[in-house]
Amino acid sequence: MNKKLIVGLAGALALAACSQSDDADTTAEDTAATDAAATPAAPAAPAPQEFVDKVAASDMFELEAAKLAQTQGTSDDVKAFAAMMIKDHTDSSARLKEAAATIDGVTVTPALTAKQQMDLDALKKAGDQFDTAYAQVQVVAHNEALTLLQGYADNGTEASLKTFAAGVAPVVQHHLDEAKQLP
Repeated sequence: MNKKLIVGLAGALALAACSQSDDADTTAEDTAATDAAATPAAPAAPAPQEFVDKVAASDMFELEAAKLAQTQGTSDDVKAFAAMMIKDHTDSSARLKEAAATIDGVTVTPALTAKQQMDLDALKKAGDQFDTAYAQVQVVAHNEALTLLQGYADNGTEASLKTFAAGVAPVVQHHLDEAKQLP
């Protein structure tokens, strides 16, 4: 019985191979078109004001969460990471203001999103689990920020913000890598 099954499968595979040989004449252009259709398009960059608002909120969240980590964190690694967050996100905020100042009608008015406020509130209540909760929130926040920055650097419409995004993205990548190492 197994011999019949194997012979049958071999025959089916041979027929399938023969029918695919007709498809081998596909041109490189057809293949490229198929590959392009299968690859999702890069998401459109947000409008300049929306980008600035998101980055300003991200910086503000990082600063507020780092202040909590300085007082509620128990690990030296968490406290050192928080100190780096305060330094780097203060710098990022200043650079964002400089970049936005070159664009008419774009202002920097940091305000936390509802999700960011919920995350901060949860961190305040984390107690003995603060270090773990802080590390988890940092990984998520930096993943989101990195996606935003890389997207604008690649597809943004304002040169000063594209330059800002491209310059800050490697710093955020470093933060993400470090956050993944936290306890």
